[in-house]
Amino acid sequence: MAKSAVSQFMDQFSCPVCLDGLKVPVTIPCGHSYCMSCITDCWDQKEQGPPYRCPQCRESFRQKPLLKKNTLIAEMMETLQKTSLQMAAVDCDVCITEKNRAVKSCLQCLASFCQTHLQPHYESPAFMKHKLVEASRNIQENICLSHGKLLEIYCQEDGQRICCLCTDNHKGHSVVFVDSEWTSKKTEVSCQKLIQERESRQRELSEAVKLLTNSALQTMEDVEKVFAELICSLEKKRFEIKEQIRAQEKTEINRAEELHKHLDQELTELRKRQSKTKKLLTTDDQVYCLKSCQSVSVLPTFEGGITQHTHLFFKDISISMFKEVLEDVCQQQTARIFREVSNVYVTNRPEPKTKNDFLQYFCELHLDLNTAHQNIKLSEDNRKISSSEIAQQYPDQPERFNERPYILSRDGLYGRFYWEVECSGNEWAVGVCYIGIKRKGSTYDCALGFNNKSWRLGYFMKNFGFIHEQENVSIPVVSRIGVYLDYRAGTLSFYSVSDTMTLLHRVQTTFTEPLYPAFKVGAGSSARIIDLKKDHSRRGRKLFL
Repeated sequence: MAKSAVSQFMDQFSCPVCLDGLKVPVTIPCGHSYCMSCITDCWDQKEQGPPYRCPQCRESFRQKPLLKKNTLIAEMMETLQKTSLQMAAVDCDVCITEKNRAVKSCLQCLASFCQTHLQPHYESPAFMKHKLVEASRNIQENICLSHGKLLEIYCQEDGQRICCLCTDNHKGHSVVFVDSEWTSKKTEVSCQKLIQERESRQRELSEAVKLLTNSALQTMEDVEKVFAELICSLEKKRFEIKEQIRAQEKTEINRAEELHKHLDQELTELRKRQSKTKKLLTTDDQVYCLKSCQSVSVLPTFEGGITQHTHLFFKDISISMFKEVLEDVCQQQTARIFREVSNVYVTNRPEPKTKNDFLQYFCELHLDLNTAHQNIKLSEDNRKISSSEIAQQYPDQPERFNERPYILSRDGLYGRFYWEVECSGNEWAVGVCYIGIKRKGSTYDCALGFNNKSWRLGYFMKNFGFIHEQENVSIPVVSRIGVYLDYRAGTLSFYSVSDTMTLLHRVQTTFTEPLYPAFKVGAGSSARIIDLKKDHSRRGRKLFL
């Protein structure tokens, strides 16, 4: 290996933090390698906390990765350092006054030569069979001390190099030329490196599985704890509601009893008056009767109303609505948790290929009407986005696009997701963006695909293609687009959907924020988000029929 090549390899195996050769090299999950002390110091800084990021590609990790020495890189560094020492400048043994740098050493001549004094070895037949090697100070190590001959034979039994005259002392041993043994050993070393690499990957995989198992157990314990607390809270609320009903029942019964008692008293009084009145009416003394009637003519008034529908007192309380609201919240949150759980994996799963492969990542999009431009109109089911000549009466919102005919999804995505869109017209686009894309104005900061916050596929200036940061990639026109996002892998893929899935364009990058599906519909254009569950079911029924 030439010295320049050694230097080049040493540069490739330098730490991006300290810029020196890797010392106790470690490789983090994104694939970049650092000195163990450098990356540890970097992550242990006060301002550095979860998530932990790679200083080069900025990929983030929720938990601090387990750092282990990369034995393969460590051995390569050791070999490169030894080679570098061996390749230190060697002077020409023939130069007298001014020593030139030697370029080759001759194992027969036991001397090193500069480019000028090496020419006889190339031109004279007497030197044609001499073995030339890279210039080295340790050339004497290749000569037999007993016979002064070149150590060109290798004894496999004793594991040592010998000269042609030493073979008498190694009769019956398996001997081969050193060059042949070196070629064989290089293959073995190469395989050994591969074995070490695989063993290292196995250890990493075992460690990852262990971490995954511990994480699963911890999360399940958290689930048990949260649901136990939730059940306890519901039990408490149930008790409080029942107690409130009992208290109200008791209050109203006491009030009814008081009213009942008051009515009994009034009835008794009224009956007495009625008896007196009857007696007065039977007398013939009219003067006496008129005087006495004045005292019994003032009747007591009844205070307190009584409902006409007593059986509806507590029936009006809608307990069933309480149940429906809870179930709706549980359904939404359970779906969210299921999505997050499905995005936990030890190794990168293969890219989906068939329609059924993509369907397992189907994501039902919910459009955010607060972001819609005033010339965008939604269908009743909020799935079809159409351009409208009549401005819609949307309230003014900070997140609404006021110049660009865009609308965003309500939810940000950060896992594996797939959705499909059927588009028509010649001014539409399907893409994704960060939440921070500007909404007001018509500059490139607001334009989908024309900045570093957005990616899109669709029509632009009568051309169909993919755009990101103003760079345009032309693509054959299609109308039904499948979008597949693998957030952690940094992959965003656009497919033409028919009986097969045809890749149109794939983005490979590092996403730093959740992505929001985005849509553009210009004049005379529309886009319909496909309900893949219904669509897939309908196709299945057609096949069955």
